[in-house]
Amino acid sequence: MTDQPYTADPPELRRSLSVLDGVAVAASSTAATTSIGIGLGVTAGVVGLHLPAIMLLAFLPVLGIAGAYSRLNRVEPNAGNGYVWVGRSLNPWLGFMVGWVNIVATVAFLAYTTAVTGSAMLQLAEEAGVHRIGSLALDPGSTAQTTAVGIVVLVAVTLTAVTGIRTAARLQTGLLVFEYVVLLGFCGYGIVTGPHAFSLSWFDPFAIPSATALAQGMLLSVFCYWGFEAAFSVNEEVRDPRDASRAGLITLVTMLGLFLLGSVAFQRVLSEKELAGHGAEGLAFFGDRLAAQPWAALPLVALMFSAVASLQAGVIPTARGMFAMSRDRTLGPVWSRVSARYGTPAAGTLLIGALAAAVAGLALVIPRLADMIMATVNAVGIVVALSYALTALAAAARFRSLLREDWRQGVRAVVLPALSALALLGLGGYLGWSFYTSTDHFEVSADNGWFLLTTPLAMIASGFVAAGWARYVRRSPYFRTGEGTDADAPQLLTTSN
Repeated sequence: MTDQPYTADPPELRRSLSVLDGVAVAASSTAATTSIGIGLGVTAGVVGLHLPAIMLLAFLPVLGIAGAYSRLNRVEPNAGNGYVWVGRSLNPWLGFMVGWVNIVATVAFLAYTTAVTGSAMLQLAEEAGVHRIGSLALDPGSTAQTTAVGIVVLVAVTLTAVTGIRTAARLQTGLLVFEYVVLLGFCGYGIVTGPHAFSLSWFDPFAIPSATALAQGMLLSVFCYWGFEAAFSVNEEVRDPRDASRAGLITLVTMLGLFLLGSVAFQRVLSEKELAGHGAEGLAFFGDRLAAQPWAALPLVALMFSAVASLQAGVIPTARGMFAMSRDRTLGPVWSRVSARYGTPAAGTLLIGALAAAVAGLALVIPRLADMIMATVNAVGIVVALSYALTALAAAARFRSLLREDWRQGVRAVVLPALSALALLGLGGYLGWSFYTSTDHFEVSADNGWFLLTTPLAMIASGFVAAGWARYVRRSPYFRTGEGTDADAPQLLTTSN
């Protein structure tokens, strides 16, 4: 594989994706099956039997964020999306922060999903009667074992992502079809036959135990929706940039329907204790309650496919976001090298996979998979809320003149994104304060508030260090203008190859 060298006039990525391809990438990145199979149990441990309420409530600010992404994408399509938009409309330092926290959050997510993938495979091995390999007893709850198996899968999907989004989208489309058929079938059957009575209180947000539970549940739910914006990271490779906006919004609405279906089905089939107590094995337990083997293994296979697809979908937009940052010289030139054979940022894609594998190895300091999942999801939820909020504020600033010109358009383009941003910032701040006041010592544990607060703060602090390096050492012109390379070059968006 030969790479084209870094230049001030960066090579064009190949444009061959349709809106359906964009949906496949975004839906795989959102990973509905993984979110339902694992995220619902984690969230239920916080909000109890009010999963439908918290999923609906979290959808409202995320919908406002999606509108901001869509409108900004129409006027300035760019692989860097939030990084470019916030830098231009608010401040370059804040723009860099958006790009950076998305990178570190995705790397953390990939490390977490690597372990989830390994856990699903080990659970399948147990279902098949394989409990030992030599003297090693297989344990789907062991972070060490699940990480080792998952890293093998991560390497494979990273190599696939190098060959191009079209290839990846085809693979993800097939995986998604299987996942959704299984998910819809089991959840529908669970809603009809579940032993626990349906209750309208499940949809009542005022019945959530406390304000802290509400805040944490909201950010955990935002984490579940996170990934719809992956469609905007590949908008320089689509035939029409408007397809990226359509793909992102279609994905988001689809996720809402799936999360509501899954949360009601889980609460019909499982008790609150069962729902909150099975962690990464929740979907397998759900399947066992509804069917006998081998049919009961189908949800677990769907979880494995979802995890594999989300690994690949996580690598793809991150490599392209770093491509955008590299061509602005806020990151090194290696990230903007485009493969002459595949037309993708191949070197950056491989490096993202390597970084995720390294972080997955570092996660071994948390021996229990359930604790590692809780710590990762909380940290990523906070930094994703920050990134979304800054992007929405950028939209409000960019289109503020619409409030004078057309108040209806102004409400949609300015007021709703601003309210969504303030809601997410308020939730993140309140949750951080709750973590800080919940304990008086630091401990590497998923139930230690200082640890849960330190992790996202370290992600954010590292962004300021990286921004300082880009500004004063690399002397990136981005920090003078806040404008991304080729942000206003329509020929890059209309040429096809």
